[in-house]
Amino acid sequence: MDFLLSGLAASGACVFTNPLEVVKTRMQLQGELRAPGSYQRHYRNVFHAFFTIGKVDGVAALQKGLAPALVYQFLMNGIRLGIYGLVEAKGFFLDSNGNHSPGRSALAGGIAGVIGAYLGSPIYMGMFQALSVIARKHGLFGLWRGALGGLPRVIVGSSTQLCTFSSIKDLVAQWEVFPPQSWKLALASAMVSSMAVVLAMTPFDVISTRLYNQPTDAHGKGLMYRGLPDALMQTIRTEGIWGMYKGVGASYFRLGPHTILSLFFWDQLRILYQTHKQ
Repeated sequence: MDFLLSGLAASGACVFTNPLEVVKTRMQLQGELRAPGSYQRHYRNVFHAFFTIGKVDGVAALQKGLAPALVYQFLMNGIRLGIYGLVEAKGFFLDSNGNHSPGRSALAGGIAGVIGAYLGSPIYMGMFQALSVIARKHGLFGLWRGALGGLPRVIVGSSTQLCTFSSIKDLVAQWEVFPPQSWKLALASAMVSSMAVVLAMTPFDVISTRLYNQPTDAHGKGLMYRGLPDALMQTIRTEGIWGMYKGVGASYFRLGPHTILSLFFWDQLRILYQTHKQ
């Protein structure tokens, strides 16, 4: 049930935030490995990107990839949040004095994120027909192309997100700002977590997007980047340090609401289930 509720929470958030993912991805790929000012910017900012995509490609294009996104969120975050919730229920996050330990929370969040992301990586690559084409062309392991490059992003993001959420929730609960198990407590904690996770994840998100998107040769080897360190160095060398934060506005408009909604839904669904169970 922990895994089911976690997957449902993430999928529910995905319905609202998938258009933001489309915008974020296009902005991150804009001007790839081109010096600033040497290319035409099709999207000036998040709002301009929304307008341009809707006008040129149609409003439906903003929900492009929704089906695989829902499956990916249900699988990846169902596993990630489910594992974290089970570890939390076992009391692993409490130190010898019975206080919440941010370090243990971060460790559990990172490990849970790695497991969920690696198992969900093939879905991130594509869906149904795309998966079969990739498997035929690159073999079974081709379905995990770029997965290792995405793991640092997931470790940092998952650790930051879940540690911040649990720590802030525990702290605010001690201050008795809101009644116990209040939805306001979960919402406030999720909002703080959303800001922290975007700052931590955006550089890794940019590199991960580019690793997944790069063309490959007949053997499935990337033609633009040799791996995560090479992609990181090329981006900084060509586009500067701010190239690592390209699309950060779009990243927040996607990751922020998704973090808030998924954690809020996850918390409230668990409370609802426990109440019904009792």
